[in-house]
Amino acid sequence: MRDPDEAVAAAPFSYVCARPFLTVRFRVPQRTLGWSMLHPGFATVSDVVWVEVRNADLGPDVDAYAFLRARLALAGAGDALAFMTSRDISRHHFRRRRVEDIEASCLTTVGLSNAERIGMRKPNPARAGTINTLVHVSHPLSDGAYVEALSIAVQARTAAILETRPAGVEKPVTGTGTDCVVIAAPCAAAPLCCAGLHTAVGEAIGGAVYDATREGAEAWNAEFIPG
Repeated sequence: MRDPDEAVAAAPFSYVCARPFLTVRFRVPQRTLGWSMLHPGFATVSDVVWVEVRNADLGPDVDAYAFLRARLALAGAGDALAFMTSRDISRHHFRRRRVEDIEASCLTTVGLSNAERIGMRKPNPARAGTINTLVHVSHPLSDGAYVEALSIAVQARTAAILETRPAGVEKPVTGTGTDCVVIAAPCAAAPLCCAGLHTAVGEAIGGAVYDATREGAEAWNAEFIPG
C-alpha cells in the first residue's frame, strides 16, 4: 500500500480514519451517483462516511437505517452519504490513476465474508462483510456518463475479486450481497458525455478501482483464508 500521508495529500478530498468512522470530506460539494444506504441515486454531498459495525449490531429486529443515522449523528455527520461495513475500516485502500487530463481516485474497504456469485443468491448470509467503493473523477460528468462510470467501476471491482480468489476456495465470487459503489465528480463546467472503456475517464476509473480493490482483496484473503 502506498504511504497514507502521501495519498491524503494528493487526493481531491481529505479522509480521516478514527474507528468506527472513516470520514471523507470534499473541498467543495460534489455531485454523486450510486447506491448507498443514505443519499442513493443522484445527490450533492460534502461528506462520505464509512461506519464500522459488528455483526451483532444488526440483528433481525434492528432497523439498519435508523441505526446508521444514529451513528452518524454521534459523528456530527448527519447529512453525509454513508456506507456501513463489518470490515475493519483501518484496512482501507486508496489508489489513483491519471490518463491524459483525467484523474480518478478510489477509496475502498473490502470485506468478503458475505461473498456471492452472480445468479446464485445465498438465502441467509452468515455475516455482513461488504465492499464499499467511492470513486472521484476530476472532470464533471453528464447523467449518462455517470451511469457508464458506475458500470466501469463495477467491472473493475469484479475483475479484481475474480483474479485474486485463491484456487480451491469454492466457486469464484463476483462481489458481496451488500456492496455499494458511488461515483463523485465536480458540479461545475461542461460535462463529459461518455465514460466507457474506450475513453480516458473510463480507463482512469477502471485502473484506480481495480488497483484499490485488488489490494483490499489480497489483504482480506491473507487475513481470513488459510494458506
